[in-house]
Amino acid sequence: MTTLNDDVNWDSWPVEDYLAENYRELHPSDAAVITHHSAFYRQFAPGTVARSVEIGAGPNLYPLILASAASRRIDAVEAGASNAAYLRRQLSGTPERSWLPFHALCRDLDPGVPATLEESLARVRLVHGDLRSVEPGSYELVSMHFVAEGATEDFEEFKEFCRRFVACAEPGGHLVAAFMENMPTYRIGADSRWPGCPVDTDVITEVFTPLTDRLTVDRIPSDPTLPDYGDSGMILLTGVAAADPG
Repeated sequence: MTTLNDDVNWDSWPVEDYLAENYRELHPSDAAVITHHSAFYRQFAPGTVARSVEIGAGPNLYPLILASAASRRIDAVEAGASNAAYLRRQLSGTPERSWLPFHALCRDLDPGVPATLEESLARVRLVHGDLRSVEPGSYELVSMHFVAEGATEDFEEFKEFCRRFVACAEPGGHLVAAFMENMPTYRIGADSRWPGCPVDTDVITEVFTPLTDRLTVDRIPSDPTLPDYGDSGMILLTGVAAADPG
């Protein structure tokens, strides 16, 4: 039986297990994502993007840090209660020190990133909701990391999430994203099971070509320092929202 997004209890996302498995240290694959995305963000002078958004922010702070180089305000859209609670704690108090190496690398690669982690996160506003709740055409820059392919097992629903991701941007608005490559249904921690929709660079190119201009698609090979979720690496995307998507 194919699991759809609305079949899943996203409020129970295992935040602590997910952080322990993926983000308590800076892994080579995420350093590669940060290097790739920093080149994307360096095209913007600091503070020249009035509003950007991180779709399905989860407990991963480094996309928000990257966006702080360019954005005066960053909306972190998150539907799950446990993820939202974690983000709220990071934004309202002292962020966990495990994020300091991520911030340091982001700032080394893009001096537009504010000098401290707290300054970077001060630009972030938590928005409770999911991709489907975002008003189309609302943002100059739209970012998404490991969301659409990990939110459903249904390829048609995956494509719809990609279409909605692009639609969040104003025509000509900038897009940056990362996807797990060939991600199957997977486990985090001892018990929890989560949907996966396997995609590769050819699929991402096919899905996004009608929706975007100036599309670039790259990949990072699998990272042996991360848990084996069954994926084969990461796919990285940049582009702009087409004025008249096909």
